[in-house]
Parts: sequence; C-alpha cells; structure tokens
Amino acid sequence: MPGTRKLGRSTAHRKAMLRSLTTSLLENGKMVTTVDRAKEVRCMAEKMITLGKKNTLHTRRQALAYITSEDVVTKLFSEIAPKYADRNGGYTRIIKMAPRRGDSASQAIIELV
Repeated sequence: MPGTRKLGRSTAHRKAMLRSLTTSLLENGKMVTTVDRAKEVRCMAEKMITLGKKNTLHTRRQALAYITSEDVVTKLFSEIAPKYADRNGGYTRIIKMAPRRGDSASQAIIELV
C-alpha cells in the first residue's frame, strides 16, 4: 500500500524529503535513490502528473502546495503533463541497480517514461 513506508524518519522529515525528491524527479526527469524511496516517490510523482493533466487553477494550486519550486510546476503543466495526455497512469519506471558500496543499501533509478 503506497504511503505506508516510514523510511526511518519522523513524519515531518519524511514528508519534506518526499516533497524534495518529487520536485527533483520532475525537474530532472531521472534520479538515483534507494528502492524504498523510489517506490514512495513514484506515488507522489504520478499524482502530480495526474493533476497536471487536468490543468485548472485548482490543480495548479494543489501542485504548488506540494512541489517546492514554481519553475517545476510550470514545467509540469506545460511540458510533462501534455506528454502523457493519452496515458492512464504508469508515468514512471523504476530500474534496480547494484547495492550501494558504503552500506549495501539497494539502489534504483527512477525516471519518467
């Protein structure tokens, strides 16, 4: 069930981290993180893209309330969401990588399809 992973952080820290990761993913289109974080970011990024597909003032304000950069919201509504206009979900892809060298944490690449 999405949104149930605690990721070893307090609630405020976890929400701030997920907002930051989601903003980074939408800004760059691709990033490397741990598998658990990637699975959580996927849920929020797909919700933001779905908001972008509706493209109303209300959905723009909802996206601005979550995404930390106005430039990324503009990019979401003008470039990213129209690209997925005919797609009903599955906007991101998670590719597993080799474990991280320092602590052997499982790594993954999350990218927009």
